[in-house]
Amino acid sequence: MPCTTILVGKNASNDGSTIISRNDDGSFEPKQLRVILPEKQPRKYKSVIAHLEIELPDDPIRYTSAPGFEKKKNGIWPACGINAANVAMTATETITSNPRVVGADPYVVYQAKKGKNGKEVPGGIGEEDIVTLVLPYVRTAREGVLRLGELLATYGTYEANGIAFCDKDEVWWLETIGGHHWIAKRVPDDRVVIMPNQFGLDEFDFADAYGKKESNLCSPDLKEFVENNHLYTGRGEGFNPRLAFGSRSDSDHIYNTPRAWFMARYFLERTYRWDGENADFTPESNDIPWSFVPERKVTIEDIRYLLGSFYQGTPYNPYDNTAAKKGKYRTIGVPNSDVCGILQIRGDLPEAIRGVEWFSMGGSGFTACFPFYAGVDELPAYISGTTDKVSTDAMYWQSRLIAALTDAHYGSAIVLDDRYQHAVMNKGRKFLYEYDAKVLAGESADVLKEANKKITEMVKEESDKALRNILQNASEHMKIRYHRGDN
Repeated sequence: MPCTTILVGKNASNDGSTIISRNDDGSFEPKQLRVILPEKQPRKYKSVIAHLEIELPDDPIRYTSAPGFEKKKNGIWPACGINAANVAMTATETITSNPRVVGADPYVVYQAKKGKNGKEVPGGIGEEDIVTLVLPYVRTAREGVLRLGELLATYGTYEANGIAFCDKDEVWWLETIGGHHWIAKRVPDDRVVIMPNQFGLDEFDFADAYGKKESNLCSPDLKEFVENNHLYTGRGEGFNPRLAFGSRSDSDHIYNTPRAWFMARYFLERTYRWDGENADFTPESNDIPWSFVPERKVTIEDIRYLLGSFYQGTPYNPYDNTAAKKGKYRTIGVPNSDVCGILQIRGDLPEAIRGVEWFSMGGSGFTACFPFYAGVDELPAYISGTTDKVSTDAMYWQSRLIAALTDAHYGSAIVLDDRYQHAVMNKGRKFLYEYDAKVLAGESADVLKEANKKITEMVKEESDKALRNILQNASEHMKIRYHRGDN
């Protein structure tokens, strides 16, 4: 799916948290936020897309998940989650590759039975499966990388994907290479990573990957694979994976690199020149850094702003009628986002309250972002009970209604939507401060269920108010509208 990812090392965040975040874009599919208890985790997994059966370990741990509602149609598709060991994981950022790579290690694609004596050939694993197959069985971010790497080597994949992991100390990023190979790098503690739908890694240390494995991991034969198939196109010292495994296409310059440009521009406003003839980087640059030290510490609010953004303050803003090049580039916030998940592991707090998930459901940058504690056994129905029925009793559908109405009447509705987003974020923060303090003062972690209930009640109340106001605004701007005194 087309998505956008931002990763933050613990020394780059304002509170020492590790953070991984991602927009789950592409399908307009109703999403739920659920807790999967060990007894509900399958012991034999069968994928819908690839028809692949996998025996799973018998010792899963509790984890949160953001699955699609219509599981029988195309599988579970969890967007992200945090497990009982406070390991967070995103599902997949669809990335790019090139014919040299895919020709040398083809994707493992499902083959249906053909003819009377034909046999069905299962495909590999993909976005449908990966969180379910990995997150319940790992207790560190590094373990997540290694388990996924083993699954890729065993079963292969039918698509090119990037996946993030974090625990209280480390953030890791893994990218698939062809059908069976993979590469992963630990994000330096003081850095931020930005990822549109494009192969991202731009540096890698094979000596470390084949030696101490401190910050670099990969398939055991990756270097041989590169050399035997003449994949690398770089010159000079060092190895830039993007030049071996990635793409440099015209469509990248419309769809991918502009998003990286806008995010890097936000974090490095004074470090580089971003506009004009002498710009260091433009929206179509192929060498925008994968990771960098931001000019200031990064907050949850920064990440949410970027993941809902649409080139504000640039000539490419699709809502600015004066913008010279509006709509030229694919925005980060798009209407077909199903969920935006910002997963935060707060390493300086007790384990019970360490994992917090910030979510925005259904729509573009016009939906509210709210937190909930991951260390619970169940979640309120407003966020966990989504079905295919459009209803204001489900956060997913209420968000979609608010976003669609705001988009259609942007000029008059955006101020109402901004007030809504700020109210939810402000009150969500207040609840976190309140319930963090209760647990730190010695109250049982059972109080977190109450916290999540109060947070979702607040979100429902603010969403009801916003929907009424934004709907009234849209009604007042309908084309066919008359008053008795109009003549």
